[in-house]
Amino acid sequence: MKPKNINELISNKKLLEDTYNRYLAKALILKSKNDLSKAHLAKSSNNMDFSIFLIESDKFLDWAVVGLYYAVYHASLALLSRKGYSSKDHNATLCFLIKNFSNFSKEEIDLIDELSIDKQDIEFYAGLKEERKKASYSTSLLFDKEKVITLKDKTILLINKIRTILD
Repeated sequence: MKPKNINELISNKKLLEDTYNRYLAKALILKSKNDLSKAHLAKSSNNMDFSIFLIESDKFLDWAVVGLYYAVYHASLALLSRKGYSSKDHNATLCFLIKNFSNFSKEEIDLIDELSIDKQDIEFYAGLKEERKKASYSTSLLFDKEKVITLKDKTILLINKIRTILD
């Protein structure tokens, strides 16, 4: 059974486990000996800088959204890499994050509340992924500067959280 949306993966542990194992079986999530977390963070920063440049220029805001998505994606790949994995698929990466970074006990949540990737972070990632699709493939200009600035601010918060987890 395939998940219909991100909330199904978050709320259904069996579906999450089955989906995760399917990604492993298809080699879309792989064990890795190389820690590329610093390289992925550098790529994340580069994409963030690109997006900020476009936002400040008030041009090509659709590509700013694409850059914001890839800033989050590479920061997420840094988390996978630090845990000894790599991913060849955006959905597999998202599944890995849900499985490995949002399953905390009450005590752990109390202890690392500010550092955990929570449901809102996962939903933001998934939503930004959808916005990136619109920006990449739509023939219309869908993004006003205010919306893109909001996405940028949320992206910065999530990337900062990921950096803190990695430190």
